[in-house]
Amino acid sequence: MRNLGRTDMQVTPLCLGGNVFGWTADEADSFKVLDAYVDGEGNFIDTADVYSTWVVGHDGGESEKVLGDWMHKRGNRAHVIIATKVGSPMPEKGHGLSRRYIMHAVEDSLRRLRTDYIDLYQAHRDDLETPQEETLATFADLIHQGKVRAIGASNFTAQRLESANKISEREGYPRYECLQPAYNLVHRKEYEAELEPLCRKQQIGVISYSSLASGFLTGKYRKGAALPPTPRAQGVQSKYWNDKSFALLEQLDRAATIHGATPGQVALAWLIARPGITAPIASATSVEQARELMGALKLQLDQETIETLNQVSNGL
Repeated sequence: MRNLGRTDMQVTPLCLGGNVFGWTADEADSFKVLDAYVDGEGNFIDTADVYSTWVVGHDGGESEKVLGDWMHKRGNRAHVIIATKVGSPMPEKGHGLSRRYIMHAVEDSLRRLRTDYIDLYQAHRDDLETPQEETLATFADLIHQGKVRAIGASNFTAQRLESANKISEREGYPRYECLQPAYNLVHRKEYEAELEPLCRKQQIGVISYSSLASGFLTGKYRKGAALPPTPRAQGVQSKYWNDKSFALLEQLDRAATIHGATPGQVALAWLIARPGITAPIASATSVEQARELMGALKLQLDQETIETLNQVSNGL
């Protein structure tokens, strides 16, 4: 278990992503995945109010509702750490990090989650139109009211994260204890350049999303093989279809063979071993996938494997 930032919350070093709940995993399958995760001693689950507005007929909150119903039926709210987010556009409700919007959005999330508190409430995207002082004062009030235990930021630049935490220190507000950036073996530069040193220096927890690069790091996409006719596959091709990425896949295959693991487990184990990373986020739509993800927690990569992966992925 690892502490989340400077809070007293201890979380599993692998966070279960809830973006698929109520979308590619219906309620029954989502419950099975959640059960498999906690059976594997997982306790950290990430979602957002905006999941899954991109689906025709969805209004957002579908993932939170599934998660809330699961906790209610299992009676296990006190045994899991729930992270959700606010700020992304919600149909007919708005977006942003103003006090008025956050105060309405948090009540909606609490209702859907069927709980009276959120462990980690995250600003999903930076809001350049709302003063950071207003946002942080609002979060401070929610913590004072007992509706939120700690706050985090997602998709923030190092400059904005640092300025927010300076305001928190100056005004006596709770600070952002956690950052959620896009980070994986084929997407390193953006996080490592400025965010990584800042988070390590200030002991800010890091829960990386896109940890498996939309499935690319699991080995499901291969050079020369036909692409599945899906929008996700097209996105993978546009981002990762290059010689250096495929060379990395070859190295993941070698490491997986040596360690008796899968390429995806190796990619997650690399993240878990990275200094400053609290817990990578990964999603599953089946019990088998959930168990595979949890297998990464038992995988101890040797230093030679880590250094080889670092070298092959350097510059990506």
